[in-house]
Order: sequence, then C-alpha cells, then structure tokens
Amino acid sequence: MVERQLPNPAEIFELMKFKKPEFNGRKRRLESALTIYDLRDIAKRRTPAAAFDYTDGAAEGELSLARARQAFEDVEFHPSILRDVSHTDPSTTVLGGPSALPFGIAPTGFTRLMQTEGEIAGAGAAGAAGIPFTLSTLGTTSIEDVRAANPAGRNWFQLYVMKQREISYGLVERAATAGFDTLFFTVDTPVAGARLRDKRNGFSIPPQLSPKTIANAIPRPWWWWDFLTTPKLEFASLSSTGGTVGELLDAAMDPSIDYDDLRIIREMWPGKIAIKGVQNVEDSRRLADLGVDAIVLSNHGGRQLDRAPIPFHLLPAVVREVGSDVEVMVDTGIMNGADIIASIALGAKFTLIGRAYLYGLMAGGRAGVDRTIQILSDQLVRTMKLLQVTTLEELTPAHVTQLRRLAPVPGVGAAVRAE
Repeated sequence: MVERQLPNPAEIFELMKFKKPEFNGRKRRLESALTIYDLRDIAKRRTPAAAFDYTDGAAEGELSLARARQAFEDVEFHPSILRDVSHTDPSTTVLGGPSALPFGIAPTGFTRLMQTEGEIAGAGAAGAAGIPFTLSTLGTTSIEDVRAANPAGRNWFQLYVMKQREISYGLVERAATAGFDTLFFTVDTPVAGARLRDKRNGFSIPPQLSPKTIANAIPRPWWWWDFLTTPKLEFASLSSTGGTVGELLDAAMDPSIDYDDLRIIREMWPGKIAIKGVQNVEDSRRLADLGVDAIVLSNHGGRQLDRAPIPFHLLPAVVREVGSDVEVMVDTGIMNGADIIASIALGAKFTLIGRAYLYGLMAGGRAGVDRTIQILSDQLVRTMKLLQVTTLEELTPAHVTQLRRLAPVPGVGAAVRAE
C-alpha cells in the first residue's frame, strides 16, 4: 500500500511557478513555433489565401514537392556512440567563403507580397546569422537595397535570362558592382509551370481586389494595411505587371536559352557561378567539364515540372560523378535541420531553404526569419550531437540510409541509364 498524507501547502506553493506573461503578440506567437510546420500554420492564419498559396503551392498536382518532402522524412540515421560531442561546429566553407551554418536563403520571387519586409528581412537575418542570402531576378527589393541591408554579409544573385537580354545583362553588372560574390544561373524555367492554386485564387501581380479577396482579407486587416501603406511593389526585371505569375513569367522568359547564353554570362560575371535547376547526372557531368563552380540539384521547389526528379534522391549519384570537380548543393523540400544534415552526409556541400524562410517571414517579418534560422540551427546541431559527430566533415554516407517508397522500374526510361 502507498502511504498517503495530506498535501503540504509549502510544497504546493513551490509547484505554483507561473511563467511571466508575454504581451508582445509577435514574440509570443513566434516563441510558440517549435518547427517550420508551426511557422507555416501561423503564416497561413496571418496571410491572405492567394499570397499564402503562391508560396505554399507547387505545379499541377504538387507531386514533386510532396515527394521531395517525403524523401527527407524517409531517412534512417545511423549514429555512432561514446564520442565527445560537448562542442560541435556546424560552420562550413562554400563557393570560396564562410557560412556559419550549412544552409543559405534561396532566391524567391515577389517576396514583399508575402510580407511587406520582404527581402530586407531575409538579407538582414542572413547577415546576422552569418549565412548567405540569395536575391531573385524577380525579387521585390533592388540589388542595391539588399546590399545595404546586408553590407558585411554574403549576397548571391539568381539570374533568369530574359527575352530582352539587355535586362539580364544589366542585372549581372549591377550585382557585380554591388559586391555580390556568386551568381546563380537558373536553367529550369524556359516557361512557367502550371501553378493551379494561383489560377483558382485569381492571384495576380499586383493583387486585385474582388469580392473573394475582400472576404478573405477581413480577418487579416494587418496584411492589407502593410501592403497599402508601404512603397509600391517594384520589380527590377519587369517593365510591366498585371496578370498571374505564370503569365508574367511566360512573357519575360526565353525558352531558347542555351549553352551560348551561359558562356556569355560567365564572361560577364567576375565571381563564382552556380547552375541552379540541374536534374540529372549527364547534365551535371557536362557542367563540371565546362568548369562551373557549383551545381544546385533542384526541381524549383516543385513549381515547374511536376513529377520531376527528387533532388535528394539524385544527390549520391551526382556526387559520385562530379563531387570532386564542383561543389554540389541541393534544395527543395527542406523543412527540418535533420534534412540538411542528411544532405551533407550524402555529399552535398551546401543546402538552400525557400519556403521555410518564407513561412517565417509571413509569420513575423524579420523576427520570423530569425526564428526560422534558429529552429533549423537548433535541429541540425542536435542531430549532429545525436549522430555523435562534431563537425560537418565527419558526416559520411554511412550515417544515412534513404528509405525509398518509389523505385524506378528496371529497363524502362531513365532507369536504363541508371543501371
């Protein structure tokens, strides 16, 4: 029998330790977010459906995005034991410079539509964290203003080759003048993918008021207040707006770009160059032979070709083929610091986050981006310690097994080349 006694008032009072209330609503909601998915939930509550779905959605059936995220969840780790991990170092060197963490902020278009602080928040947070920030050709903040927001940090520029070549060439020159150290040449956007959420929402640039958008705005007045009381959206690469994102991209992008365009841009650009949107081993080999500095395995966040290859699944084969010749990066689907560690273990030099950054931005502006970086940093350091490695260099393919739900059919299509 358990001996019982009357409760001791002194012991009860010891248990009654109340947390100090937080009256700052933004700080309170961001502190409550423990994962990137928590930030996503907050972002969805605070952002009009059209802007949120533009960020959250992908092309057609959104299979590429779902598969990319599932691939990271289908990872099995293999930890070591009895190693001193009281001190860990998650820093790395990428494209000739330092990064405090093995991830940077990916280029995202129309960012101020998600939250008015836009790229300024992203660049400032990246600079404070000691990681690179990438500005998109379709960004809503100028090259010069991003440099001003992140004057001592690493700034990268993502380039689309436009039908009006002089626009692209001018952007390259401006980025070089502003001290951006790396150019991301994007190769997976000859035309826009079919982003069906945007069509269903009637999402346009700039946003248009309709009965549907007004009804959706009523519980989110802060977003519209920010949008209507801050400077008008301007795009460095678009001379005119009006229409869906897909229509704007189709009007601006040139499906005829080829390796000659890459050669011209390389001759213009004085810094490092990375090719973004690579999706097979053969193209990786050709680019490595051309002497580019890095390739980014990416299916554009699932926003272009649906059912495209899963970048994380491609990673081991590409690293085996070209890893000694170029730096291999990966994006698409990263929602946890463990995803980043798995990528590094399989040979990636670096990773990029897009939606994870934007969820934080929509959840709380600059403070939300800081929270995104902190969540991912805590997760990846904890994963390193549980794997019992102290540096990224200690990670190897032996630490990771890719558990595949999808496997190619032998003797069919691309599977023939993979055998």
